Amino acid sequence: MTLRAATAGLLVRVALWFWLIGSGVAAAGDDRDGGRDPQEWLERMTVAMSQMTYQGTFVYLQGDEVVTMRITHVADESGVRERLVALSGAPREVLRDASGVRWVLGDGHAVLQDQAFSRSFFPLLPLDRQGQTKRSYALKLGGTGRIAGQSARRLEVIPRDEYRYGYTLWLEQHSALLLKWQLLDSKGGTLAKLMFTDIRMGSEVDPGELNSSSPLQEFRTVESRLPAGPGYVQEAPRWQPSSLPPGFELTDHRFFAAPDAAATGGGIYEHLVYSDGLAAVSVYVESGADRQAEGAGVNRLGTTHTFSRVADGALITVVGDVPAATVRLIGDAVAPVER
Repeated sequence: MTLRAATAGLLVRVALWFWLIGSGVAAAGDDRDGGRDPQEWLERMTVAMSQMTYQGTFVYLQGDEVVTMRITHVADESGVRERLVALSGAPREVLRDASGVRWVLGDGHAVLQDQAFSRSFFPLLPLDRQGQTKRSYALKLGGTGRIAGQSARRLEVIPRDEYRYGYTLWLEQHSALLLKWQLLDSKGGTLAKLMFTDIRMGSEVDPGELNSSSPLQEFRTVESRLPAGPGYVQEAPRWQPSSLPPGFELTDHRFFAAPDAAATGGGIYEHLVYSDGLAAVSVYVESGADRQAEGAGVNRLGTTHTFSRVADGALITVVGDVPAATVRLIGDAVAPVER
């Protein structure tokens, strides 16, 4: 895989991911939350978004861009299955199940397949039992309102420094399912927001909407340029940042070596994920890079910032829905681990 292809594949995946993810005037507060604290609301949201069955239409707004999507998310004995279909713009679908993700790109009559990428497209927060989120954010419960015909509770997530964005979440009163999401910059300005316009839950969901409207066998399959399952090994990181923004910790790691990596000196990839309990930053390291990386430095793609540089013959790419200062600080600090 060439340096250019790897970088392009990475940015395509990141663009599609953050393009899909993503709240308002609050009424007087009530006590129907049963005394739950803000941290518990976050944890209940994580469980609801991953384990509940729901279906609805949502609108995503970023700048002048408005995208309308339909989502069907089913969690049952067969696992988690999800389908998103665009209701505006170019025809496209996203299908997710146990085998990974398939991006059905209607205009080009192609299916982009990535078995290694199987996460959801809405913010799924880790179950933060050690209070990691509270070290980086102040959490504040607000009042109630109505979103998509449902009673919702507002939760404000306020960053404690410049290394992370702020959030306003509107969560369904009983289940804590995310109904509206707003991303805020350091001055409180809105960067992007997502809101359901209609929502069904549980037995009201029509599982037939999981079926693609386009016969996949009629499309050509394009494999993702990112390393997938074969060749993946679990071992201690070979590259790591020597310093991190406050509150960020390593939460996931994978290493991939192509079959001929030892002989050719190439084909080695490493992926590390750092999280502060809410925001997540991915670090990708690719061996055999050229001396100069195209587009090196900080770049912005919507609300996502990327940082790349070449060091010791490796391309280092840092990606996150975080401010530019965060990806730069982490990217500049990534170096080989002394063994």
